[in-house]
Amino acid sequence: MERALSQLTNPRRGSDVLSAGMVKDLAIDAQGGVTFTFLLGRDDPGSLARDVRKAVQAVQGVTAVRVNVTDASAAAGATAHGAPPTAPANVPPPPTPVELPHLGRVLAVSSGKGGVGKSTVSANVAVALARAGQRVGLMDADIYGPNIPRMMGVDRKPEVHGGRIQPLAAHGVKLMSLGLIVERDAPAIWRGPIIMKVIQQFLRDVDWGELDYFLVDLPPGTGDAQLSLAQTVHIRGAVIVTTPQEVAVGDSLRGAKMFERVGVPVLGVVENMSYFVCPHCGERSEIFLSGGGARLADELGVPLLGQVPLQAQMADFADAGRPIVVAAPDSPAAQALGAVARRVADALAAIAR
Repeated sequence: MERALSQLTNPRRGSDVLSAGMVKDLAIDAQGGVTFTFLLGRDDPGSLARDVRKAVQAVQGVTAVRVNVTDASAAAGATAHGAPPTAPANVPPPPTPVELPHLGRVLAVSSGKGGVGKSTVSANVAVALARAGQRVGLMDADIYGPNIPRMMGVDRKPEVHGGRIQPLAAHGVKLMSLGLIVERDAPAIWRGPIIMKVIQQFLRDVDWGELDYFLVDLPPGTGDAQLSLAQTVHIRGAVIVTTPQEVAVGDSLRGAKMFERVGVPVLGVVENMSYFVCPHCGERSEIFLSGGGARLADELGVPLLGQVPLQAQMADFADAGRPIVVAAPDSPAAQALGAVARRVADALAAIAR
């Protein structure tokens, strides 16, 4: 274990993470589970946390890895004032993310702010993967705005058989959403522990069957839902959705950095509402500022997975429960979203290799 960590260099410090004192409280249990605290400085690249997790996972005999990423400056400050750098003994440690093999490859779809089309991307990528012959599940974890049921055309409550919630199915995709359980006008005024319980129930108590891909549509921002998911299940990768404007790009950057901090690789960026193609003359118009998605991808060092255009009737199709890849498969938006699905599948396959 120490050998694997000693081969990982912090580019800012020029030394390996072990000798730099960035790894604390390293422990291995009898089942091969590894836990440790990783002290990440504010100027250190967030991808280091992901690299450390991957290095430990690659060690023979390791079955699970839990990394508690901590701000190095905060830990140093607590030590200087005589306080322990770790949480008090009566505070339980964060849950260990586990492998749920029946879910296949878990993909988080996130954004820094609302209104950028994250749920549209989630629904259409899920349906595109299903139309390519894959077994796909879609979990709507956007507890504050669960719109997936409407976009997928389902509106009945799920049944429960033998204590297991039965997911609904639409367009070849199994799905579950808070919007299928609570009343349409009921606000979700919930604190972190309740949000974690909902996410855990959707992951463990729903009869998903055997899947190839499991997409999670997250609420915007970097709150309890994102952290709960990262602490509950091993996420293979995250996709960040943005629009071209800088105000959206800046928020999306913070969302991407959050995933890096918890060791989840960002697969790439999807720029939604990139441009408008006139349905009459075919002329392309950039309604918003251009290039925001590409700049975000460059800053993160990840690929731009696609640029999805604005398209007439796209919102009408979504309100009618018909994703654009089904309703108008030859349209520019459907073609762009289909290409995103293929690139996501290729990126997840590369991680698996």
